[in-house]
Amino acid sequence: MSYSRLEIETGDGIGRIWLNRPEKRNALDRTLVDELTAALRQLEAAPEVRAIVLGGRGPAFCAGADLEYLRHMAGFTVLDNMEDSAALATALRAIYESTKPTIARVHGPAIAGGCGLATVCDIVIASDRASFGYTEVRIGFVPAIVMAFLVRKIPQIQARELVLGGRIIGAREAYERGLVTFITEEDALDARVEEIAGAITGASPSGVALTKQMLTALDGMSLDAALDYASRMNALARMTPDCRQGIEKFLNRS
Repeated sequence: MSYSRLEIETGDGIGRIWLNRPEKRNALDRTLVDELTAALRQLEAAPEVRAIVLGGRGPAFCAGADLEYLRHMAGFTVLDNMEDSAALATALRAIYESTKPTIARVHGPAIAGGCGLATVCDIVIASDRASFGYTEVRIGFVPAIVMAFLVRKIPQIQARELVLGGRIIGAREAYERGLVTFITEEDALDARVEEIAGAITGASPSGVALTKQMLTALDGMSLDAALDYASRMNALARMTPDCRQGIEKFLNRS
């Protein structure tokens, strides 16, 4: 499939999705959102891809919604807006629920919807020059869809201040609040991404996929339900070829 807003690269077990609107600071419009969903499904179906990295070309990771598209949205009907919102929810959910671990490579501003893209990734690796902000309230908007994911990622006491004030924060504060997994110097960003992605691609494919599935499913479960689910997943994992081979290799090590 060809893309007008994205670049797709694969190699060494890693699928890379590059937001490629540098002249627009990788701003989100409907075309980009739909292409992002399609790219996730493409990489999800590729057996050689074991991890997915999301990054941005140009000076920004993603600056949020495209201003021209926002003007266009002013003429939408209620049904138009519902359908458009559902498309964004589908894209974010595709990242969040991907069976393959997702890594956000954030080198510059990740603002509003762009911050949402980073939020739904499993791992966020940020340059020390990166910045983050859920700024929607500044223009009378609501970070509605991303909040469904944000409150699953960080404590509400942190999430509330971020979404109610719309403040932009640096990488260090984002790390302290639980939005960022690792911070690195700008010139070491790609090496750190490769290191983390390489650790994932070097692990058992079925083990990683089942663990990722559990991380998503356990959200909101009661302890009883979680333990019942975990017991069944534990039994399933023991029966996979990867697990059997791994145990055999461990037992026969010299």
